[in-house]
Amino acid sequence: LSDGEDVGSLCSFIVPESRSNLSNRMDCQRTDCIERPLSNLFEKLGRIVGTYSVWFFIMPIILSGILGGGFYFLKDKEDNNIERQFTPRSGPSKIARNFVNENFPNDNTKFSSQRLSEEGNYASILVVSNENILTTEAFKEIINMNNKVNNISIDVDQRTLRFSHLCAKTNGRCVSNDILEIIAFNASRIEQTNITFPIYMHKSRQIFLGSAIGGMLTNPANEVTSAKAVKLIYFLESHNTTAEAWLKEFQKILMSDERDNDIIKVFYYTSQSKQEEIEKHTTDGIPLFSTTYALPLPFSHSLLDNVRNKVWVAAIGVFSAGLAVLSSFGLMFYIGIPFVITVANSPFLILGIGVDNMFIMLSNWQQTNVKDPVEKRMAHTYKEAAMSITITTLTDILGFYIGLMSDFPSIQSFCLYTSTAIIFCYVYNITFFGAFLALNGRREGSNRHWMTCMKIASENPKVGSNVCSLCCVGGEYDEETGTEKVQPINNFFKKYYSPFLMKPYNKVIILFIYAGYLAASIYGCFQIQQGIDLADLAADDSYVIPYYNNDRQYFSTYGPNVMIIVHQEFPYWNVTKRSELYSCLDDFKKLRFIEDNLNISWLNYYESYAQSLNLMFNDEVVFHANLSSFFDEYPVFKQDVNFTADAIHASRFFIQTLHIANASMEIEMVNSLKETAERCSVVPLIVYHPAFIYYDQYAVIVSGTLQNIGVTTAVMLFISLLLIPNPICSLWVTFSVVSVIVGVAGFMALWNVNLDSISMIILVVCIGFTVDFSAHISYAFVSSKKNSANERVVDALFTVGYPIVQGASSTILGVVVLAASKNHIFRTFFKIMFLVMIFGLIHGITFVPVFLTLLTRNKNKQESDLKQEVWVKPFSNTVQSEMKLEIKCVAYDNKNFVTCINCYDKPTIYTQHSQNCVIQNKNNLWVTDPDCP
Repeated sequence: LSDGEDVGSLCSFIVPESRSNLSNRMDCQRTDCIERPLSNLFEKLGRIVGTYSVWFFIMPIILSGILGGGFYFLKDKEDNNIERQFTPRSGPSKIARNFVNENFPNDNTKFSSQRLSEEGNYASILVVSNENILTTEAFKEIINMNNKVNNISIDVDQRTLRFSHLCAKTNGRCVSNDILEIIAFNASRIEQTNITFPIYMHKSRQIFLGSAIGGMLTNPANEVTSAKAVKLIYFLESHNTTAEAWLKEFQKILMSDERDNDIIKVFYYTSQSKQEEIEKHTTDGIPLFSTTYALPLPFSHSLLDNVRNKVWVAAIGVFSAGLAVLSSFGLMFYIGIPFVITVANSPFLILGIGVDNMFIMLSNWQQTNVKDPVEKRMAHTYKEAAMSITITTLTDILGFYIGLMSDFPSIQSFCLYTSTAIIFCYVYNITFFGAFLALNGRREGSNRHWMTCMKIASENPKVGSNVCSLCCVGGEYDEETGTEKVQPINNFFKKYYSPFLMKPYNKVIILFIYAGYLAASIYGCFQIQQGIDLADLAADDSYVIPYYNNDRQYFSTYGPNVMIIVHQEFPYWNVTKRSELYSCLDDFKKLRFIEDNLNISWLNYYESYAQSLNLMFNDEVVFHANLSSFFDEYPVFKQDVNFTADAIHASRFFIQTLHIANASMEIEMVNSLKETAERCSVVPLIVYHPAFIYYDQYAVIVSGTLQNIGVTTAVMLFISLLLIPNPICSLWVTFSVVSVIVGVAGFMALWNVNLDSISMIILVVCIGFTVDFSAHISYAFVSSKKNSANERVVDALFTVGYPIVQGASSTILGVVVLAASKNHIFRTFFKIMFLVMIFGLIHGITFVPVFLTLLTRNKNKQESDLKQEVWVKPFSNTVQSEMKLEIKCVAYDNKNFVTCINCYDKPTIYTQHSQNCVIQNKNNLWVTDPDCP
């Protein structure tokens, strides 16, 4: 070649294949149409942040201070109403309750606990004995306690109100406890009374004792020979605002009254207890925040160099996550979004996300040339790291926003708070944290001490103490690459772990291990239990827990007394129709958990009443005309029939359930009752009990969880396809996410974690965190310049393996404090997050790398037709050119420039952008500029 020949023209001439063909062939294999311009945009942003770092550091602090003022409204925005927040908003039982309230209003003069449409106001005392409680000594204690409760008083509007003023009444008298009425409040009579169970005839009145006596033994005549527990319930008027004050006084008296002795043990509970407990423990996690946010710091830096130590960078990274929580929560308080106890878990998540992003950015920063200007280093850092954290952030945010579709208000609040916090966390990562990274880079650039900020020597002095060398020398870097010294664990990934992982027989072993993991996970998924125990809403040391445990132990024989409602007009006088209705009611009695001898039917009583008076019961006029006299005879049934304008618009019957001891039985009971009601063709039926409001979650919890996971996974796949420039890698990311979710669901069942509204929230969170692990490794794999798939895995693990381990380890370290929480909600959060981190980490550094090599072809096979190699001589008449050294020229038409490799003299190379792409390195060799476009 003659001197001055245009190498670009020559190479274009030798490589005749058109740019468009090469471009099309590349696009078939790489989907970087969005990723490439975004990377360039982040590169420019990094340069701007590096240039104006002080402003980017100060402005987020000011913004956080302004938004943090919203915490002033925290108390006003707290909303932990259990029914409103933890039950489906559009649950069918809420619709049924509205119908009951409209058609069967409570009669305050004729109180009946089984006819309540809501839980009502009440206080309960559960007395347990190690031996037989049906003794004179035990009942003396019980009667004394009953008298004490009746004498509890409160002062309201200069009036002293006792239980007798506030109690629920029947015929002007307080509803008392039947077991005490049976013995006429005389303890000595309990041993002489032959009590039959579960029905006892007292003064020509049947009394149901299933909820009054527990743990009993009976003889063949159904007479109770011994019992372990007695329950006393004190009902107050419904919707009486004064009742709440009396119930608080009741708790105070029982708490201070040491009744436990050798004879009896006393436990108490009120209708306000579970609500008070959940409100009391809403902020229990706050003292753990400081510990949680401090624990990741030791994991955040490992450089002992006095200049390149990153302790302040790590502290700012954690502080950035705290600012995100402050800003997002404050904004939500300003807007008026309810603050639910589940939201208290959000700061722990934000810490994990923020620290993970910090490690990725820090890892890329450490791979830049320490001698380059800070602006250039920031540009390179943002180009490599910002895309990776953008992918994970987008999937996290969209996952939580999809969670807003949930029918549980508590989940909606959690998702709204957390998604907003993730947005702030992302913004602060690329502004506030990035700005401090740049400021810290300037300190490092001037070789200043990490603590004193004074300049120190970069090399050990020839003379001086070891202490001086240890404390006053720093700034080492890898002179061969120009980057900061590689961490030992990075070398471990590169030299030992990755080569070990890529050996063919080890890949086979890992596939077998994965198959075992998947089998165990699928097995666990079939063992998972549904539902939340209301006792779990209270702290471990709450008085509610022992009450629930004893109540479940001694009083689980009989469950809810369920209403069967005919919710439209029906010809009850018609013999045929009435027979068909009786047949439908008999179908309920055939269910295995229904006691067929304890049903209550106003129609049966009315028919017996008509027969006793020789009334023409099958005549419509007679049927309607005698209802009023029937209700006078049996006034309690008047509340079961909506008889207005000479028509029965609705009526209800009652059946007694048996052996409903856990959530699985509750699910079976509710489903069977609803299916039986739907099978009745003669008239539409509704089944209802106030507890069904909470049982409604069973109908939507599984479908809602699957819907959220499915939609979020689909959205995550779409984002991965857009932003990860390789569709095969995007599919592996999606597969990894599904795999981790199956594992978490299966193993949380094996860890005794039920699927409920709380664990459902955290499973949605699981998606975002699993994306973090797999997306980082996949994006690093795709971005690697190595040729073979195995080499790219080694390169990817070398680049992000340690940051992934740091992120997972620091998050586990952060949430481990929740394992010691007294609150079931926080412990559940820890268990699931622990599983997410462990399985996500294993997938990120073991399974996914192996999977990526299975269906990914080597670059040299994929892209060999994208470059043509020719040999040309140097341009200038130097000694080197006289030696006739050659330059290897590679023409990348899709990149629009020519790259020269191993140049010993600097040729003149012109690109379309007229930019010189060859620089001189530290060894005085001319090499490709890494920043060349």
